[in-house]
Amino acid sequence: MDRISVSPEMIALVGPGIATLANDAGLSVAFLLGFGAVGHSASVRLVEHPTIADLNDDPGSRLILLVAPDACARVADGAVPLAPGVAYYLPAPLRAIALAIRDCRLHDAAAAPYRLAKSIELFCELLRAGREDGFVPIGQDALLSRADSERLLTARRMIEDRWAEKLTLDGIARACGLNRAKLTRGFRDMFGSSVADAITAQRLDRAGEMLVATELPVSSIGYRCGYLNNASFTRAFARHFGVAPTLYRAERLAA
Repeated sequence: MDRISVSPEMIALVGPGIATLANDAGLSVAFLLGFGAVGHSASVRLVEHPTIADLNDDPGSRLILLVAPDACARVADGAVPLAPGVAYYLPAPLRAIALAIRDCRLHDAAAAPYRLAKSIELFCELLRAGREDGFVPIGQDALLSRADSERLLTARRMIEDRWAEKLTLDGIARACGLNRAKLTRGFRDMFGSSVADAITAQRLDRAGEMLVATELPVSSIGYRCGYLNNASFTRAFARHFGVAPTLYRAERLAA
């Protein structure tokens, strides 16, 4: 693979061949980009503390960014917006940048700074796109199309934005253009939980925020989060956080 030494905090490896970790011990975050082929979508995957096996699990042409954790946190302005080990569809604009690095036809003196600059651009755009737009996970079900994956991402965003409303499987499915069965199976495949569990978790997380940020009674917060009586809210909250709402509020305010 071609090796592009971008900075002390980042190295890019591109093309076919065997990737190595020589002298890269401090670059413990890897972004693995596959260019895609007929029947296979271009993808990106984050691996923390990658091994040689991680870097070479796909012997074809690919691009790898090895980056220092501090650089990731600084450019991302916080946590990296990709879950480790999850494969995501690589958006076309980012694939174009990656291909420009791989297929650069400039002479050596011009190619070196060009590929270096493009590697920085790709790194920054990966983190920006993840933070602002979100990446679509590639479902484990091979029959799940990219369009359906995007609809499932829309379903998750609907739950995050409209958690206070009365959400039903049929209503979410209609709003996102999916049938009920595909919503149920696909949601669990992509996000590791049922739709109902995702709604519950979202409501209880918001309840936790209100307990700390407001002086509303516990019963009022429970009602706002969809619980008709204080007992059911307290039970659900305790299962989710491990403590009752009153104790959760006291502990957070005392911290």
